[in-house]
Amino acid sequence: MRTLHIASIALLLIVAFGALFADKVAPASYAYQFREAPNASPSWTHPLGTDDLGRDRFSRTLYGTRISLALAPLAALLSIVLAAMVGGIAGFLGGWPERVAMAATDLFLCLPWLFLLLMVRSLLPLNAAPLTSVLITFLTLGLLGWAAAARVICTEAREFRISDVLLQARATGQHGWRLLAVQFVPKLRPVLLAQFLISIPVFILSEANLGILGMGVAEPLPSWGSLLRELDSLSSFAGEWWKLVPLGLLVMVVTSFQVLLSREDVAL
Repeated sequence: MRTLHIASIALLLIVAFGALFADKVAPASYAYQFREAPNASPSWTHPLGTDDLGRDRFSRTLYGTRISLALAPLAALLSIVLAAMVGGIAGFLGGWPERVAMAATDLFLCLPWLFLLLMVRSLLPLNAAPLTSVLITFLTLGLLGWAAAARVICTEAREFRISDVLLQARATGQHGWRLLAVQFVPKLRPVLLAQFLISIPVFILSEANLGILGMGVAEPLPSWGSLLRELDSLSSFAGEWWKLVPLGLLVMVVTSFQVLLSREDVAL
């Protein structure tokens, strides 16, 4: 298990390094069109061939990985902050605030998450600038993905509220913000970290789903979702294997996060 854990970390570091230095590693810009070589097969010039417009697939994969790996954690951080505010405060206060917050959370969880994302994204302009579409997509993911984590955090906060640790802390004179900073926040830190690690692959897959449906990051910016959308024109797995590289990369990255999460669960 330790070997698998190390391999997962190494894979994520390699992918992150390639995405971070895409400007140096990529043979061309993600938007540059080699008009003389559309739909080209892999070669020394184009390791993964080119797409219908003659854009280098290897370059677009690197830049798409940068977008997904950079913004999915930010969306996860936003959702965890919202979940901590809703679940943490509700669990710590108890009573009617907890009942109201959990009722709202249950209602939110009853909604079909993917369809809710599609509805919100469809209300936004389709001709938005590429950078705007990136920010809107991942901001939407962060704002809509807090409910499941809020329930877990609320349960942890409730256990802390009725624990002997809280009574002892209050007996020693800890109240207000000092009680929250010294006792409450450290108690929630492990569960916050676990929920953060869970959210990252969830948001990566959510963006991929939106991109496949044409509702994600706008062209010409690439993302794993827009790259997977090109599989619609795949005629043969064996004959055009290079088109499956973004899919394989997505599966490996998501699997690596799951391995790290299982390791974190063991540590907890």
